[in-house]
Amino acid sequence: MRHRAIFIALLGTAAMSLATPLAAETGDITYPVTQSETVVEEQFGVKVADPYRWLENDVRVDPKVAAWVEAQNKVTDGFLETLDGRDALAKRMRELFDYERFGVPKQKGGRYFYTRNDGLQNQSVLYVRDSIDGTGRVLIDPNGWAADGATALDAWVPSKDGTKLIYSVQDGGSDWRTVKVLDVATGQMMTDEVKWVKFSALEWDKGGKGFFYSRFPEPEEGAAFQSLNKNQAVYYHRLGSPQSEDNLIYATPDQPDHNHVAQVSDDGSFLLVTSSSGTDERYRLTLIGLDDARANKVLVPELKNDWQMIGMAGGRIYFATNKDAPRLRIVSMATDGDENALTEVVPEGEAVVAGASILGNTLLVNYLQDARNVVKRFDLTGKPLGDLALPGIGSVGGFDGDKDTTETFFAFASFNRPTTIYRYDVASNATSAWAEPKLAFNPDDYSVEQRFFASKDGTKVPMFIVKKKTVTGPAPTLLYGYGGFNISLTPGFSATRQAWLEQGGVYVQANLRGGGEYGKAWHDAGRLANKQNVFDDFIAAGEYLIAQGITGKDQLAIEGRSNGGLLVGAVVNQRPDLFSAAHAAVGVMDMLRFDRFTAGRYWVDDYGYPNKADDFKTLLGYSPYHNIKQADYPAVMVSTADTDDRVVPGHSFKYTARLQAANAGDKPHLIRIETRAGHGSGKPTDKVIEEFSDIYAFLAHFTGLEIAGD
Repeated sequence: MRHRAIFIALLGTAAMSLATPLAAETGDITYPVTQSETVVEEQFGVKVADPYRWLENDVRVDPKVAAWVEAQNKVTDGFLETLDGRDALAKRMRELFDYERFGVPKQKGGRYFYTRNDGLQNQSVLYVRDSIDGTGRVLIDPNGWAADGATALDAWVPSKDGTKLIYSVQDGGSDWRTVKVLDVATGQMMTDEVKWVKFSALEWDKGGKGFFYSRFPEPEEGAAFQSLNKNQAVYYHRLGSPQSEDNLIYATPDQPDHNHVAQVSDDGSFLLVTSSSGTDERYRLTLIGLDDARANKVLVPELKNDWQMIGMAGGRIYFATNKDAPRLRIVSMATDGDENALTEVVPEGEAVVAGASILGNTLLVNYLQDARNVVKRFDLTGKPLGDLALPGIGSVGGFDGDKDTTETFFAFASFNRPTTIYRYDVASNATSAWAEPKLAFNPDDYSVEQRFFASKDGTKVPMFIVKKKTVTGPAPTLLYGYGGFNISLTPGFSATRQAWLEQGGVYVQANLRGGGEYGKAWHDAGRLANKQNVFDDFIAAGEYLIAQGITGKDQLAIEGRSNGGLLVGAVVNQRPDLFSAAHAAVGVMDMLRFDRFTAGRYWVDDYGYPNKADDFKTLLGYSPYHNIKQADYPAVMVSTADTDDRVVPGHSFKYTARLQAANAGDKPHLIRIETRAGHGSGKPTDKVIEEFSDIYAFLAHFTGLEIAGD
């Protein structure tokens, strides 16, 4: 489906001397002593101590922080080496990863572009075919770009005639991208290179002579991974010219906090610039003419509603919008009109619109219904044409195309079924499998069940429960959650999680408030002053699983990443007695300073402003770093990466230091710090297997999950 605007959801030697050994449940662990400094700031009459602020410094620049990281990793590695099952998990994960995987193809100029991974390649390879049944030819193989496999192919966009390809390179997991261009026929890289691109679309002009992109100013030396991102602007790059000659297309220097992402219309006649100020789906739309006949015009002046351009037909622009429709609807607008002259095409329904595409004379709308996808067909006036048949309960994505499209492709996946790629014939409404995985397990051996549980205030919250059909009674369980930024958790396959399930563990995914599963109201119920609802939902999920006999009191582990890492840190503080083990990955842990680094300033839409009195009170009330207490905490593993420039690793460093210094029980409280891994995207297969075999061995040990085959 047409891409929506790209905005982030989301995030000295003396200090290393050894303390008195802390008796852990599995033996003696000696934590490195972390230097505590007297840093106290008064905010709104409250004195707030921040003794580990020095750990905010960049590990690549500050040798003191680097020494702390080295010491912490040494302790963590030493403990992990004692765990049974780690090697067996890693071995099985490699076997589960070892199957041929494909990405959703894009057809341009009669050529078919797609990614493929033979199974254990660190990075997927980009291929092209000259026909649907032709032989694939390698276009880009990123596996030779870096010795550690941590340089990845990110976005790629073929020109309309299929002769050229823009692609972006991600190094070490950073959000920064370098954009390059390839000649498809020869496979040769062209001379073009564009830097300092982040949170950007890549859009060809009508003639394929250049492309539009969004970038930030070049950071000061040494500040690329921590400084705030401001003054994003849209540029045009003409092929064959240096970046220094790129044309500035759109910028708002008087509003440096605004982001701008560009999208070229299907007919190439105009550029739609979507502007935002944070992570909320509140956009301003500016139309910029790309031919002499069309003048520039502001279509939507206020940052108030969500607008996703679907495509064009009959001289009208089609949008999905939440204007007067919290669960979104489909509308059309004349190209010379604005938001005050809309025609409703598909009205708001009970399910949430997750995306839409115009394919030929058909409008496909992808709905989110109880956290699973349903795709419905309409004609361009909104007349229902029936559903697109899907293989089962799961998630779908793809459907790239426009008014001239006769075929498209989509991906389907579920908890027990890896991604299968399907070809869809628009005219006949027929689907056929284009690439099916050959698996090292039987999906039918596993059950996927959706249940609803009551949260603290009585709200019914859905969860998916996945397990082997032979597992009965209480079993070690991994509960995963996120709950924020209007992001929905839908069914999907994970080879690492499959290794947990094969050992007899249960996996549960809770669709907490704060997400987008039920539209704006669900999101609003879990953010800002309502953020505690997210924590209450997660705690209630754990209580429900124990009460229902799915897991036992000493068998429950929790996990969350990014905003979900914040979730884990908060609920462990609030209910340390409920969980046996916890994994807080790349989490936002200091809620009073998150807005001072890289992309953190965007997150005020969900969290609030630390410099506003009411928000400060709310944030201080649940901030993981500030609410660690003297209690018997579960075993905690924190994980982060030195090149995470989304949620800077200082969050995890400070939280871990304070947790280790607290009188928080006898179980280990450790941190695993990856090198050149970033926030998660682009991580090579080898690193994924290493990370999750470590993490799941840790969680298995403290929930009683016995790992066979070690």
